[in-house]
Amino acid sequence: MSENNTTTVRSYLENHPRMIGVLFTLMLLLSQAGSAAAGAGVTIDCFAGFSC
Repeated sequence: MSENNTTTVRSYLENHPRMIGVLFTLMLLLSQAGSAAAGAGVTIDCFAGFSC
């Protein structure tokens, strides 16, 4: 089953090569946002609007 999913994703990306760039950019932005949040000391409680 896992092999079938991998083949499906691979064939989709082969048919839509721009999506590779989109996925790469998305992962890059998410990793930068995580680093920025960690550097600022943001916690889930403060982010959700609870008292800090």
